Amino acid sequence: MLTIRHLTAAAALAALGLGLATPAASATDSATKSRQRTLQQSVDAIQKTGTVAVVAQSTGPDGRRYATTGLADTATGRPARATDKFRIASSTKAFVSTVMLQLVGEGRVSLDDSVEHWLPGVVDGNGNDGNAITVRQLLNHTSGLFNYTADFPAISSVAGFEADRYTTWTPQQLVGIAMRHQPDFAPGTQWEYSNTNYILAGMIIQKATGHTWQQEVTRRVIRPLGLRDTSAPDTSARIPGQHLHGYSDFGGSGPVIDVTDFNPTAAGSAGAMISTTGDLTRFFSALLGGKLLRPAQLAEMKTTVRAASLDPVWPGARYGLGLMEIPLTCGGVYYSHAGDLMGYTTRDGVSADGRRTVVLEATGDGARDLSTEVAQNALIDTELCATAGK
Repeated sequence: MLTIRHLTAAAALAALGLGLATPAASATDSATKSRQRTLQQSVDAIQKTGTVAVVAQSTGPDGRRYATTGLADTATGRPARATDKFRIASSTKAFVSTVMLQLVGEGRVSLDDSVEHWLPGVVDGNGNDGNAITVRQLLNHTSGLFNYTADFPAISSVAGFEADRYTTWTPQQLVGIAMRHQPDFAPGTQWEYSNTNYILAGMIIQKATGHTWQQEVTRRVIRPLGLRDTSAPDTSARIPGQHLHGYSDFGGSGPVIDVTDFNPTAAGSAGAMISTTGDLTRFFSALLGGKLLRPAQLAEMKTTVRAASLDPVWPGARYGLGLMEIPLTCGGVYYSHAGDLMGYTTRDGVSADGRRTVVLEATGDGARDLSTEVAQNALIDTELCATAGK
C-alpha cells in the first residue's frame, strides 16, 4: 500500500489536493503509463498465440520501455527478463551486410564483383555459375541460389536436430548442399530468400580480410558499439550468461524439445549470432543513424527490390542489402531484419533515421497459422506509429 511517506514532497502535496503537480506533468505521466500498458498488452497478445516467452523493448524520443511475459526456462520456472540473451537467427544478416558494406566503402570489395572472383570454383555445377552472380545479388537475395536450409535435416526435424545439434559444419559444406540443386532462377531476374547467399558473403569477408566473419563483426561492430551481450560464436553450442531457452517440435515432427544448445555453425554467417533486445536496439539505431556506414553505403543498403514472397507475413515488403523495408499502417516505412531459428523468433523495426526502434523476441514455435506473426507485426507497428513525427 502506498503511503505519503513513500511519495516525493511534490507528489505528496498533489495527493492531498494542494495542486503542485502541473497539468502538463500529469498528462506526461498518464501518456507514459498508457504507452507502457499498450506495450505489455501487445506482448501478452503474442504469448496468447502459443509462444513460451516474449521480451520486448521500445525506444524513442519519449524514452525506453520494456515488457516481458512467460518463462525463460520451463524446467526451472524462471520468468523471462528484459536482459535475457537469445539466438537472433537471420538478424545476423544485417551485421554481416554491414561489414561487407564497410569493406565496399574502404575500396576492398565491390558490390559488382562476381562470386567467382572471390571464391573460385565454389559456386559451380548443376547450372550454378559464380561468374554470373555479384556480391550485390548475394546481399539482396537476387542470386537465384538454392536455399541450403531447405535440404538440411539438422534444422528441419526433431530427429535430424538431435542427431546433428553438436555437429560442426564448414561453410563449404553448407554451400555444397545448395550446389546439389539447380538455381531457382537466373541471377538478377527475381527475388527469393536464400541463406546460401549469406554463407557465401561470410566466406568473401574472410577472403578479403584474412579474418573470419565472426572476427570482423566483433572488431567492426560489436566492440565499437559496446554490445556487451552480443556475440558471433564459432562452434560453442551454449548461450553464455542469463538467456531464454528455445523450444520446438519442428512442425510436429516429434515432441517439443529444448533446442537451446546448438552448434551455430549450421547457421553460420546466415544466422549464428546471439544478442539481447537492448543490444539489437543499439545496433539498429547506430546503423540507420549513420554511425556504421558511410552515406553512400547506407544508401546502397536501403536500396530495395520487391520481395513479394514475404507478402503473407509482411504485405508490401521490399529487401535491400541485409535490410527489409516494411510499410507502416500510419504511412511511411520502417527497416528491419527478422530472424527465425527453431525455438527462437526475432522481430525488429527501426525508423529511417534510427531514432525509433522496437525489438522483440519470442520463444517456442508459436501458432501454426499466422496469428503469432500478426501479433508481432502489430506490436512493432503500434509502437512506431505512436511516435511517428516526434
